[in-house]
Amino acid sequence: CEAHRDFADALPNLGHQALARWESQGRLRGVITQNIDELHQLAGSQQVWELHGTARKAGCLDCHARFDVVPFVERFLATQQTPECPACGGRLKHATISFGQPLHPVVLQEAFQASRQADLFLAIGPVRAKQAGGRLVIINATETPLDAIADVVIRARIGETLAAIDHETNDTAHRSNSGLGR
Repeated sequence: CEAHRDFADALPNLGHQALARWESQGRLRGVITQNIDELHQLAGSQQVWELHGTARKAGCLDCHARFDVVPFVERFLATQQTPECPACGGRLKHATISFGQPLHPVVLQEAFQASRQADLFLAIGPVRAKQAGGRLVIINATETPLDAIADVVIRARIGETLAAIDHETNDTAHRSNSGLGR
């Protein structure tokens, strides 16, 4: 399936890399994402809440075991039959949330908790909610329903914007640490 190959070959962009770097520097607690591509993890992010799951894993509909998806996709392409779970024989599907399925309650609860504890919440891409008490910065190429209540709206491409912020904040931190200041 060409769509799977394109997806499997996708690489993190400058934005994913900036977020991972901020987390490793202790400047970011984690990433809450609706994306199913695991590009945040591939960039190096450790704490990622995937609200819609991941297409890089297969999940059993019966025992909920998870596996790397590649061998199962290859088997499906060769046989055109839905692969069986190696653990229980149940049906496998991508470990994503399909239309009509509820979000995973543990992931959702952890994501809500993390967002409630945030001093600053960066909404990157489509925006769904603003948590009380924190500041909201929206980075998106198009308008969102929450632009009117955001503290800052940056209308630009996400990867390039995060890379520029990363460069500027690292440059500023370097000048401050070296005594150069602004």
